[in-house]
This record gives sequence, C-alpha cells and structure tokens, in this order.
Amino acid sequence: MRFEEALASPGLGAIAEIKRRSPSLGELRPDADPARLAADYERAGAAAVSVLVDERFGGSWDDLRAARASSRVPLLAKGFFSTEEHLRTAKESGADAVLLLLRDLDDDQARTLLGIAADLGLDTLVEAHDADELGRALALDARVLGVNARDLATFAIDRAAQLELVARIPEDRVAIAESGIHTRAQGAAAELAGADAILVGSALMQAPDPAAKLADLLRRPLVKVCGLTRAEDVAAAAEAGADLAGFILARESPRRAEAVLDVPDTLLAVAVWVGETGESAAQLDQLYARKGDHRGRDAVLLREGEQVGRVVDLPWQQDDPLHLSRAAAIEGRVMLAGGLDATNVANAIRAVRPWAVDASSRLEVEPGIKDHGKVRAYVEAAAAHGRVA
Repeated sequence: MRFEEALASPGLGAIAEIKRRSPSLGELRPDADPARLAADYERAGAAAVSVLVDERFGGSWDDLRAARASSRVPLLAKGFFSTEEHLRTAKESGADAVLLLLRDLDDDQARTLLGIAADLGLDTLVEAHDADELGRALALDARVLGVNARDLATFAIDRAAQLELVARIPEDRVAIAESGIHTRAQGAAAELAGADAILVGSALMQAPDPAAKLADLLRRPLVKVCGLTRAEDVAAAAEAGADLAGFILARESPRRAEAVLDVPDTLLAVAVWVGETGESAAQLDQLYARKGDHRGRDAVLLREGEQVGRVVDLPWQQDDPLHLSRAAAIEGRVMLAGGLDATNVANAIRAVRPWAVDASSRLEVEPGIKDHGKVRAYVEAAAAHGRVA
C-alpha cells in the first residue's frame, strides 16, 4: 500500500517516528534500534513509519535501510531535502515517501522536487507551519499536507493554531497533524479538526514501551467523565487518565455546572446542553433534544457547530436491554453513554467498539460530587480492557 493510501484509510491513523534525539528535547533514545522499532510500530497499528535520516537527530540512511528490512508499512524519509540526489538516495534506501519542508524551499524548488518524487515513485509529505505555507502547499497541489504545531525557530508548540490550519485542508487531501501530541485526547482533537493521521515522535521515543504508547494513542476508546462541577473532581479525572471532561450546562440538571472549568491539556472539555447550545470555553458540545422537562435519548457531538459524532444513550431514567446492540449497529463515531461504571464498561466496549465511553451518575457520592475511587476504577477498566485487538 502506498503512503498516501495508507494515511487516507478510515479512522485516525498514525505515522510513528524513529529518532534518537531532538533539538528541543535533547537525547530521547540514543540506543534506538530502527529495525525493532519499525516492526513494533507495525504490529501496534502504525499506518506508516517516519525515519529521521539527519545526523542532527541521531539518524542516518542506514536507519532507513534497517527499518525497510524489518517492516512492510510505508516508510517516510525525514530530513532536510533540497536536491534530486537526496530523493534518489531516499528511494534507494527503501523510502516510500519523503518530507518536503516549505520553510526551506521556495515554490520553484518545491515544484521541482514534487516532480522528481513522482518520477521516482515516491509520495511526499509537504509540511507547513503557518497559513502562508499552507496556502502555498495547496497551490502546489500537494496531496499529503502536514501541519507542524512546533515553531522550528523557537520550538514552541501551538496546538490551537495547528488545529485551525488542519481544519482548512480540503477533504480531498490527506491532512496530517504533526508534533506536540502526547495523549489520546490531543490525538482526538486533531482527528475532530479533520486530520486523517497524526505524526508522533518524541512521545513515543520517550515512552518505556513505544509500541504500547502508540497503541494507546490509537486504539482504545476515549474515556469521558461527565457531570463535573468541582475543580478537585476535574483533577481526579485527569489524574486517573480520562480524556474528556463533561460539564452539564442545562439549567434543570442536578449536576449543572456554573461554567466549564479549566482543564489540563491532557483533557478535552465537553459542554453538555439540552435543547440548544450556548457559549462556553469547551472544545466540544454534546447536544440533546428536549423532551418535556428533560433530555431526549440520544445526542450529537459538535465541534464549532459541526456534527463530528453521535452519543448513544439510554432513555431518560429508563433501561433498555437492546441498548448495546443498538449502539453497535450505528456507523461512525459513537460515544456510548448510559449506566456505565467500572463493573460494566469493559463488556460494553467489547460489545460496541465505541469511539468513546461516557459515565456520570454511577461515579458519584451525590449529584455533581464525584467519588474519586469510582472515577479511577472506571477509567482504568475502560483503558485496560477497552483496547481493540
């Protein structure tokens, strides 16, 4: 499978990176074995593997050759390429694609290299850092576009700016969010902005088990703790490893929060509404229809007013023996809600394979006040037993 085709596959993909050091972080994994890592990444579900071949990152062309010998996934040669010789060496060393940095290339150079790559049978990842470079990439008709959240001059990360640019990439192109992704929630934020894949390097190379870290970023469902009203409960959810923090802003709810509270950047905030949405600091909105004086059964998940998923819930204060089978039959991103806690979330995940799970009332001491032990047990159960094989 070609590089572009692999990244365009349904769901969030990942380009897993091999690099021994980083200019911003220093030594990451000096003894990294490219052959072993590439094979491990492939088993963990990587759509492609990126290999740094530049000595400033501790890399070499031999690293690319070793990765090629041990894996079948598409390989991206990553370096500062500006000549035909660079691209020919990449092809001869086993690359399926090469990185082109618009920061270092003018349009004529980039156009020439795109043509050479096509003649060699190489795909390209054309990387942009700002709106001007993204506009140039689109004008060059680049098929695979990367948006780097890291300023290569200052090394500062700006995820918000990255997501804004990712959202501008047309659907007929392949969009890659690069750099600064360390958690499942950060990967989901890129996915919901329109990224087809994430490129992850430092987070993997710093992890005790890079392949296990990759699987966690990709495979397990997102875990949401809802009905939060206190900062200490938000902190408990974050410490437990939750990905989504839910704040109910519907007036009639006994779990109503006065506002969306601050959340660490390991979490995405979700504002929960009934009837209509309002203004909040949340990255996502969860909107239920109103049915009499309470919520309807299901909800839609919105990002900046656009639907990005569906919440499949139980009827108000009722059970449904067909709840899980009903949820499993729904295509697309499904957040499974309704009566979940540590005792049943693993079975629910196995039955439905949802994009996310959502729990609230069964994690409480009283409405709006969380039991931190129950929160921790629920998150651990969802994460440990919910990874798709």
